[in-house]
Amino acid sequence: MSTDNIILEMRGITKTFPGVKALQDVTLNVTRGQIHAICGENGAGKSTLMKVLSGVYPHGTYEGDIVFESETCEFKGIRDSEHRGIVIIHQELALSPYLSIAENIFLGNEQATRGVIDWTKTNAEAAKLLARVGLSESPDTKIMDIGVGKQQLVEIAKALSKRVKLLILDEPTAALNDEDSAHLLDLVRSLKGQGITSIIISHKLNEIAAVADTTTVIRDGLTIETLDMNGVEPVSEERIIRGMVGRSLDNRFPERSPRIGGEVLRIEDWTVHHPIDQSRKVVDGASLMVRKGEVVGLAGLMGAGRTELAMSVFGRTYGTNVSGRIFKDGQEIHTRSVGEAIRHGIAYATEDRKRYGLNLIEDIKRNITSSALGKLSRHGVVDREEETLIAERYRKDMNIKTPSVDAIVGKLSGGNQQKVVLSKWIYADPDVLILDEPTRGIDVGAKYEIYTIINALADAGKAVVVISSELPELLGVCDRIYTLSQGRVTGQLSRAEATQESLMALMTKEKEVTSR
Repeated sequence: MSTDNIILEMRGITKTFPGVKALQDVTLNVTRGQIHAICGENGAGKSTLMKVLSGVYPHGTYEGDIVFESETCEFKGIRDSEHRGIVIIHQELALSPYLSIAENIFLGNEQATRGVIDWTKTNAEAAKLLARVGLSESPDTKIMDIGVGKQQLVEIAKALSKRVKLLILDEPTAALNDEDSAHLLDLVRSLKGQGITSIIISHKLNEIAAVADTTTVIRDGLTIETLDMNGVEPVSEERIIRGMVGRSLDNRFPERSPRIGGEVLRIEDWTVHHPIDQSRKVVDGASLMVRKGEVVGLAGLMGAGRTELAMSVFGRTYGTNVSGRIFKDGQEIHTRSVGEAIRHGIAYATEDRKRYGLNLIEDIKRNITSSALGKLSRHGVVDREEETLIAERYRKDMNIKTPSVDAIVGKLSGGNQQKVVLSKWIYADPDVLILDEPTRGIDVGAKYEIYTIINALADAGKAVVVISSELPELLGVCDRIYTLSQGRVTGQLSRAEATQESLMALMTKEKEVTSR
């Protein structure tokens, strides 16, 4: 390959944090006008490498060279890299919710004459950029009034306003539904047609296979290999996984022989109204049941009411005018607060672990014990030594990759953060554990570990409810699956009956079917 076609070379990049070598002699070559994917387990060093490239970690804080368009670059910050046409869009979007789309696009790059912003020009230029990314919203629409999928498009429009040459997308579809994901990937292909080079970090290997021209695999801070996705031999997802985890995952879901007992939790005629528009039912007369040692799935399209159902059951943390009945071990109970739900043996691991599931500025041990401090305190005083021992036990049992339970949770990888969330609720020793998108944003190796934990919980006699947007995941881990559509339970299928097609048919059904 001619070096004239190489837009980016990263040579011998080594990045060290206190006690951890995050990157070691990493080499990366990106071809002009291509879509280059970077894959690896959580904590492999993918995002760290991109932060080095974009100047988040400035020159002098790492070893090695960055060569962009045949010129060695020493970026002191993001503005330096953006000036050269390198723009990164992080997994946590950097948009101001209270500003308009146009204001966000040109924030820091205002369309001004002699210090006075030209709003007519700002909105006109923003409209042109929105048209390029296929977004029909008005430029003066506030960011808070559009969904996450559209916010991703605004971020790309913002990158285009900076005359981007190399666009870096860090987990761009992690929080998107299938429709928004497909639209975003189509846009990336379109940008390729306009001569824009893209680097995509993603755990969704089917998306990588669909759009990438080249894929580089990073493992434990090292470059393992770079694969030509358009070669004579097609690159399978299994082939990428083998590079990522250093072994073959022939079966992505660990086997389990279920030992299902009697009914633990029954929800009858559960109805929840929207917290603002109280005339709208978000959950409409839903009924379901889960038994001891059983893993039950909740499947539904975006907006079907799965999370709202779970949150309203768990201490009424969502919705208004909640009605219906909950039975635990055959006795009717009330869960009008989180504390009351926990006392009745119900736990809920949220889909948004960063915002609601963890205290990111606290250490691991405080996060793990926070759900049941009463178990290790006397007269309101926490036994710190016991707290450390408990946290250490979960660190080993859950394989949380950290040298110490005193490490700050916010510095852990997504997969390890998820293990801390699960540890927190397992420590509370619930009878029913509701897991909302338990593997969102984590890699296949960490997913397998989470599935193993789910199996262990069921084998220990817990009743487990799994909410997931990935149908193969539900089919791989659940004994029974309920489907929801527009807030209603539209059916249930056993593991033997369920297929992606049969689930999708029920997920798009409008009339409620009485559950068995």
